[in-house]
Amino acid sequence: MATSNKRERELARQKFERQQRRRIEREAARRRRNRVTAVVASLVVVVGAVVAILLTVRGGDQTPVASPTDSPTPTTSASAPPAASPSASASPALSPTPVKGCTTAPTPTKKTQTWSAPGGSPLPTDSPTYFAISTNCGEIVVQMDAKAAPKTTQSMAFLAGQGFYTDSDCFRLTTSGLFVLQCGSPSNDGQGGPGYQIPDENLPKSGTNNYPAGTVAMANSGPNTNGSQFFIVYKDTTLGPDYTIWGKVVSGLDVVTRVASAGDASGTGDGAPNQKIVITKASTRTTQAG
Repeated sequence: MATSNKRERELARQKFERQQRRRIEREAARRRRNRVTAVVASLVVVVGAVVAILLTVRGGDQTPVASPTDSPTPTTSASAPPAASPSASASPALSPTPVKGCTTAPTPTKKTQTWSAPGGSPLPTDSPTYFAISTNCGEIVVQMDAKAAPKTTQSMAFLAGQGFYTDSDCFRLTTSGLFVLQCGSPSNDGQGGPGYQIPDENLPKSGTNNYPAGTVAMANSGPNTNGSQFFIVYKDTTLGPDYTIWGKVVSGLDVVTRVASAGDASGTGDGAPNQKIVITKASTRTTQAG
């Protein structure tokens, strides 16, 4: 039985890593397409400018017509930074009977605002800061590790303060070999981020169950690509030492285990949770209890 369980964990880990490689490859292809689009757009602008100059020169005594100017880069953008991994495309599904403690989930909303860097200041390291995640299935409270992951915790606190996680879907649940609930995609489907990336911090060592139950870590698409997506480990899990650990659940882990008990929509152990769980609000506070 021990050998069988070990084999199952190894297969799950290999599947996880294959998914990550595919996502990195897709992201690289997307970046190449974006570069080509940018080059074509630049050529169009240059050609347009030349034509405008020629028309102005040939216009004689006609009143000059103002040429269009480039619009400033908006603070909101639909273009996504590298998609985070672990991830899976969300599938619409609901548990036929709501899990105990869950209410009807609000409709998730897409977030389009992006930033070049997180605002605010590093969190204090001499007193605790808690990241409170309110959901339609109950509250999950994470004690943030500002000392070991100062950049990540500052970013998470900033995004919470901006309402980035309000009405945000927890779109992925894994229940076989890996035991995580993933949240934080601005498009609610495993894609996108806040517009900036945070370097890796506080990576665990390799080994069995190196992400114990209660661990909260950042999802990513490769080294130093942390954004807004994170995952909560609800049962001891073994993964590569590649994911920034920024906190530990100190209250409400049962919320995740109850959601996990309803399984995933794909039936493969990796998909959208059958019991829909949506973050209604995320905030930081200095006490564990609200």
